[in-house]
Amino acid sequence: MAALQRHSPVEFSVNPVKTTIRDDWEVVLEYEDEVKGPHLVDLSHRKRWDVQSSSLSTIRPGRVNIPEIPNQCTFQNGLLIKRMNLTQAHVWHIYGDKLEMPTIYAFTDVTESSIFLALMGHDIFFIAEKLTSLDLLNPAKEPLFLLQGPFSHIPSQVVVMDRKNNSGVILFTCSRGYAWDMVDAILEAGEEFGLRPAGENAFTGYLENGSV
Repeated sequence: MAALQRHSPVEFSVNPVKTTIRDDWEVVLEYEDEVKGPHLVDLSHRKRWDVQSSSLSTIRPGRVNIPEIPNQCTFQNGLLIKRMNLTQAHVWHIYGDKLEMPTIYAFTDVTESSIFLALMGHDIFFIAEKLTSLDLLNPAKEPLFLLQGPFSHIPSQVVVMDRKNNSGVILFTCSRGYAWDMVDAILEAGEEFGLRPAGENAFTGYLENGSV
């Protein structure tokens, strides 16, 4: 029986130069001409879990506490955990080796029902303000924080992971059916700023070095 191979619904019109197969996903590690940013990175292969329970405070995915207040986030042990509301949280496994989803009733794997993108580098907040009315530059909010609302008119979860002046990292997800429209809109909005696709190595490099 042939091995299962999964493909991201996100496609960029540039050639990959480094790829790998991980957990049955074809993952692009590097694209052509990545030297300059800002960059748009497809992380759709990274595991994402929905957690729903009336007692979220008793659940610790990967031994990490779920934030107590809606729209708060925490990043620890390779997991970015977002508190959505009183009874729901989302877990994004964005770094490190494969982690098995807990088998308790509260968890649902939503990886394949959505796309997961990172917008990173200089001028990304100028790009984002062309696509959303969400206040990603709110000085009262320090990264990490979650905003829920429209991004390019599409219902999305948006996390400001890093913000220094107009440089940083924005992560977001939306339904996978919007993959083509979302990517086209972002690349068009970022064209004047030199936005280009990048592979996963660009994102993991940021996590390891702490800068974009």
